[in-house]
Amino acid sequence: MLSLILAALFFAGIHLGIAGTGLRDRAVAALGERGYPALFSLASLAGLAWLVLAYRGAPYLPSWGLLPWWKPVAVALMLPATLLAVIGLVTPNPTAVAQEARLAQPASGILRVTRHPFLTGVGLWALVHLVGNGDLASLVFFGAFAVVALAGTVSIDAKRRRRLGAAWERFAAQTSILPFAAIAAGRNRFRPGEIGAWRWAVALVVYALLLGGHGPVIGISPLP
Repeated sequence: MLSLILAALFFAGIHLGIAGTGLRDRAVAALGERGYPALFSLASLAGLAWLVLAYRGAPYLPSWGLLPWWKPVAVALMLPATLLAVIGLVTPNPTAVAQEARLAQPASGILRVTRHPFLTGVGLWALVHLVGNGDLASLVFFGAFAVVALAGTVSIDAKRRRRLGAAWERFAAQTSILPFAAIAAGRNRFRPGEIGAWRWAVALVVYALLLGGHGPVIGISPLP
C-alpha cells in the first residue's frame, strides 16, 4: 500500500505541483521548449506505470465495499464520461500542447460543452470507479486520477492565462470548465452537429467495447 500511496503522490505531484505552476516556466527556461516536454512525458509515463503496477499489487482492504445498487448508476455515468473523453481526445483544442494558435477560432463542437472534455471525462470515469470499488487501494488509485484530471483543468487554465493573456481570456469567456455551464449562462449554444457523426460513432463504439469487455478483461462485470 505504501508503494501505491507514493506512486499516487508522485503522479499527482508532477502534474499539479510542476506542470501548472511557475516551476514549469523555470523548468522550460532551463531545459528548453523541447527538452522540458520530453522529460515531463517520460516522468508521466514512469509515474503511470508505477501507479498501475502498485495498484495491481496492493492488498484488498475494504472501505464501504462493493455497492450492487451502484452498477446501473455507473453504467449510465460511463456514457457521458466516454463521450467526453473520446470526443475530447480527437477534437482539436487550444488547451492542448502546441495548439494555442487555435485560440483565434471560436469555440465549437464539444468545446461548447466544456473546454476540457478529455480531462472531464477521465475525472468522471475515475469518480465512478472510486465509488464502485469500495476499497482503500481503489480510493488511492482512482482518487489520484480524479484529482489530476479535475484539478488539472484549473491548472491548465492558469498556465494558459499566464502565457497567452487576452487571447486566452476571450476563449475562456466563450467556454467553461464545468460541462454546459457556459451554455446555461447564455455565453454559448450547444450544437451537436458540429461534433461530427464520426466522433459520436467512435465514442459510442468505445463505450460498447468497454461495457462488453470489462468482465472478460478486468474480471468484474459492470452490468447489474
